[in-house]
Amino acid sequence: MPRILLIEDDERTRRMLREMTERAGYEVVDVANGELGLRAQRGSGFDLVITDILMPDKEGIETIMELRRDYPDLPVIAISGGGSAGGLDYLTVARSLGARYTFAKPVDRQELLGAIASVFAE
Repeated sequence: MPRILLIEDDERTRRMLREMTERAGYEVVDVANGELGLRAQRGSGFDLVITDILMPDKEGIETIMELRRDYPDLPVIAISGGGSAGGLDYLTVARSLGARYTFAKPVDRQELLGAIASVFAE
């Protein structure tokens, strides 16, 4: 069974995404920030990471950069409810750093599940 690491600081969103992906048949571990996510990946190793961008402690862009450096073949999906800072769109930056798919919140559940299925079909 494919294993997904879900990194999301908003508890309600994290719970919804976890339940949705578990119902679709995936094993999911969820954490509240990028630092915890990196520790979880180092300790267990996952098949896919879904990460929020704007989070406390370690935000998503930095998390994606570290994941790409340490696990270059690990697929990442980025999600964000934030817009941009200093003229940079967070999701565009995430994609340029190697996120396979990016989604603005609120995330369309079917589109996200389709992206997850595509990652695992590759």
